[in-house]
Amino acid sequence: MTQLPLDLPHLPALEREDFLVAACNRAAVAFLDRWPDWPAPALVIYGPAGCGKSHLARVWRARTGAAAIEPSALRDLDPLALLAETASVALDFAEQDVPALPEEEPLLHLYNLLAGRGGHLLICARGAPARWGIKLADLRSRLLAAPAIPVTTPDDDLLGALLVKLFTDRQMLVGTEILTYLLARMERSFAGARSLVEALDRASLVRQSGVTMALARAVLERQAERT
Repeated sequence: MTQLPLDLPHLPALEREDFLVAACNRAAVAFLDRWPDWPAPALVIYGPAGCGKSHLARVWRARTGAAAIEPSALRDLDPLALLAETASVALDFAEQDVPALPEEEPLLHLYNLLAGRGGHLLICARGAPARWGIKLADLRSRLLAAPAIPVTTPDDDLLGALLVKLFTDRQMLVGTEILTYLLARMERSFAGARSLVEALDRASLVRQSGVTMALARAVLERQAERT
């Protein structure tokens, strides 16, 4: 593994330049950077929990002025009112593996309005559109025709950089030896990295100490007992 970078910004990573780009997410980042030159009105980004889908959606919204809607808002959605001030929309199903679309008609109407106006729809979810079980044929055909870009499982380099970033966001100083120890034993996922850093932060506050090797070992052991 390459040397872990230690010069990440001391602030929450919500900006484009703060997003950690690696092989597992490079295609998604590149596709978002192509906006508005997309081959279709919609783009789907999907991948495992905590992989940065929502982060990328926020970056895209900041760049495009896109409106954000929650899946629960689809039932009462007024697409004309929503598009009164923007021509781009982000719909974040976040960690739903197979998004539930109880109200497909409003989403289809929204898609058609965006397409007619040259606008764009970004959808984030855990699973690919082919798994969503969409009932409306017109909506299914449109979403299946949209590019669907996966964000895959991170490698050691990215997980290591993510640990550093998460610690830095919390203003926690952790040595390379402890980072290497954590990386060799942690859950191999973005969500696992976030959970581990949160647990270490809580434990260090309770003990009123920094992150030591003993604390790292204890937190990892507690997490292992819960799985």
